[in-house]
Amino acid sequence: MPALVACRFNPDLSVKYDQLKTAGKAPKVAITAIMRKLIVLANALLRKKQKWVPKMA
Repeated sequence: MPALVACRFNPDLSVKYDQLKTAGKAPKVAITAIMRKLIVLANALLRKKQKWVPKMA
């Protein structure tokens, strides 16, 4: 499941996952929110015909 990998290794999505869990959301609900964010991101990249560029710290 890509959302689990994103929660572990993507800093931005990891922060979002932690925020949702501290807000009292169940882990399954938080992972589902991360899945949705990934789908929206993939759709936007495909629509604009762009490649993923990680932001530099």
